[in-house]
Amino acid sequence: MKKFLAIIFLVLLTSASFLFSQDEENIEIYIIDSYITPEPPYIFNLTFFTTDSVRSRIIFENNDAYIISEKPKIEHKFEMDVAKLKIPDNCISYKIEIIDRNENKISTQQYEVEFPHNIVMKDRNLNLLQVCCFGGVIFGVPSLVYLRYDGADYFGLSKEVPLFSFYSRGYNYPFGYVGVEYTYVFNRNKVDLSRDFLRLGYKQIIQLPGIEYLSIGISYFNDFKGTYGFSPELSFGIFRIENVFTFYGRYRYTSGISGREYCLNEYSLGIYSNFFSINF
Repeated sequence: MKKFLAIIFLVLLTSASFLFSQDEENIEIYIIDSYITPEPPYIFNLTFFTTDSVRSRIIFENNDAYIISEKPKIEHKFEMDVAKLKIPDNCISYKIEIIDRNENKISTQQYEVEFPHNIVMKDRNLNLLQVCCFGGVIFGVPSLVYLRYDGADYFGLSKEVPLFSFYSRGYNYPFGYVGVEYTYVFNRNKVDLSRDFLRLGYKQIIQLPGIEYLSIGISYFNDFKGTYGFSPELSFGIFRIENVFTFYGRYRYTSGISGREYCLNEYSLGIYSNFFSINF
């Protein structure tokens, strides 16, 4: 009889624990308000209730997180100036994370709140003007080139324009592109070093952690004086500018196969962008 009662007690205790854990995990979240005020200053407002007292915080798409309730509450409110969020898109994406009395963390699905129409149109017009002006200036800036040839130092300017870019997935960088480049060399004191180089080549882009990318390429060149050949190169994307341009460093070796016997080492710093290329 005692053994039977012990079994019954154990079953009831297990059932109660199971029901309690189920109740703890099934805390519901009810969003009451989620909007951005239509007049400046533009404030993001969030109000929600939970079916149990919990602590809470909000996590935005750029992984910025802010505490909403430091102490367990049922009603939760959050306000922040949109300008402080630094989110460039036309909507704010966020998740709510709650922490129950057992320190269990529960995250919601992704929620979105759109910017008011007047903010979107204002930002679009401003961004379009900024991109056109800023992009035109930055894209036209040539690369600085240092050349080492036959024991002497030379300097020059170079400008590469990607013509065709090839994508597999994502749009941060293509996996490769075909580009044309013109290089002008200053302070020539040797007649066997050309002033002008025109190149056509292919670059393979490999995205790596810690840097923007590693690029391996090879180009065909012509110096307009009867010499042509090939130039293997290696470049590193260092950091991005306005998510459109990438500052890079590059090493290239130029060797002629017809005409002058170039053995030219070239180091350059410049800006890469596929702004005007045709994408595939």
